[in-house]
Amino acid sequence: QEVKIFRALILGELERGQSQFQALCFVTRLHRNEIIPSESMAKLRQKNPRTVRQAEEVRGLEHLSMDVAVNFSKAAQLSSHIHNVCAEAREAIYTREEDVKFWLEKGVDGSMFEVLPQGSDLPELQRCRLCPDRWKPCICSYSLTIEWYPCMLKYCKSRDARGKVSSYKCGIRSCQKGYTFDYYVPQKQLCLWDEET
Repeated sequence: QEVKIFRALILGELERGQSQFQALCFVTRLHRNEIIPSESMAKLRQKNPRTVRQAEEVRGLEHLSMDVAVNFSKAAQLSSHIHNVCAEAREAIYTREEDVKFWLEKGVDGSMFEVLPQGSDLPELQRCRLCPDRWKPCICSYSLTIEWYPCMLKYCKSRDARGKVSSYKCGIRSCQKGYTFDYYVPQKQLCLWDEET
């Protein structure tokens, strides 16, 4: 279904009344050519697999407004991986309305999605970092960076005996990318990290 899943586990601050950890899942559409096919990766052997790698290309920060909640119990038809990856985040799986429209056109059951309150619906809805009351709803912001992922294939050129040049797959180009997700929380207590930024 062309699905990309981000899972974040945030350690809780027990002295502030939080549980041991909080899990979040962000589900977005995976666009073609965003990551190289797994078949290509399987064919390309990696030299020095234990090396800590630096990304060759830093891609820009993507800011995503996650305005729809995903029902965990119905999400398997969107992606079978959600059941395993997002098990700890049952009540905190988010996506975007524009991605939902794409999946609905592909025949996914719309009953798994619930549109969340927006700032336009609730004018008093603030960003969590500006909200003074820990028990009020607000718009939370969570940022993460993928330090290294295979984003493109590399092609090398070779010349045959007659001097004809041809290209062949000879490696993987790596990228780094940052994301910031904004989403609704029913109380600021679920977003205490946001006040520290």
